[in-house]
Amino acid sequence: MGELLLKLNNVVKIFRYGLFGFEFRAIDNVSLSLEDKPFIFTVAGESGSGKTTLARIILGVHVPEYGEVLYKGKNIHTLKGSDAIWFRREVQAVFQDPYATFNPLKKVYDYLYETAKNVAKINEDEIESSIEDVLKRVGLSLEKVKGKYPSEFSGGELQRVAIARALITKPRLILADEPVSMLDASLRVTIVNLFKQFKDDLKLSFIYITHDLSTAYYISDYIAIMYRGWIVEQGPVDKIFTDPLHPYTQTLMMSAPMPDPKWRERWLKAIKLTATIEEREFLAKGCKYASRCPYVTKKCIEQVPPEFIVNGVKVKCWLYENK
Repeated sequence: MGELLLKLNNVVKIFRYGLFGFEFRAIDNVSLSLEDKPFIFTVAGESGSGKTTLARIILGVHVPEYGEVLYKGKNIHTLKGSDAIWFRREVQAVFQDPYATFNPLKKVYDYLYETAKNVAKINEDEIESSIEDVLKRVGLSLEKVKGKYPSEFSGGELQRVAIARALITKPRLILADEPVSMLDASLRVTIVNLFKQFKDDLKLSFIYITHDLSTAYYISDYIAIMYRGWIVEQGPVDKIFTDPLHPYTQTLMMSAPMPDPKWRERWLKAIKLTATIEEREFLAKGCKYASRCPYVTKKCIEQVPPEFIVNGVKVKCWLYENK
């Protein structure tokens, strides 16, 4: 493996509900190693799997109780001064709701200007041309954006402005958290195509957070499947979509628009979700998927499975202990 862009070492994030309430690991011993080369790495899973919490840890918004996040070898949660500013330029974010990204009482251009001046540190006489350049890359123009408020844009246009804002700092990594989930189907393709284009043209890397397996398959190089704070399977997207190993990954594939009929009957019961099961799964002594898995054994219930490597794919499941 070459030099690493991002590395997570056994990261744990604990949340608590109420003074004497439910305590659980929203992120539970997650490790990742992403090489310093252009890629689109998808983190997929259902609601409550820990995807957004993981994204916020990588951005430095949440501090993990255990483990570390290294960006180009530096622990992002201990960065100060010029190093913190450097990280802010290097790693940008695009969020789910474009209307929540921008203050409705503030003109959109002001956000672009402030990012160019205060984060990218662009010279005053070059700011407007720099903004015009990034707007063109996302299919907009300075004339269309300048002087307008967020309410004067469609959701797709405003999301493209958010992407343009992220590009101003010339980042190395963009973390996109459900960036197309609130857009019409026709607009989703436009946004994900921009990510593919920027990966090739600007040598950018993306961490794409989603529950949408169709867009994940379309744009990803690698994918990690999350379940109850664990990464249960990760590897090249073609391998995982062609031959999913973990029972939960197989369940997700069945829920996609074109499921394989051979899985339907077997997994129909497993995909039924309840809040009671969810809480019990977070606190499980062994495998968190054991209460739903049709292959469950006594060992699954009693022991946490390690990661096994099968044909270049990492899978957290006792089924592959002797493979």
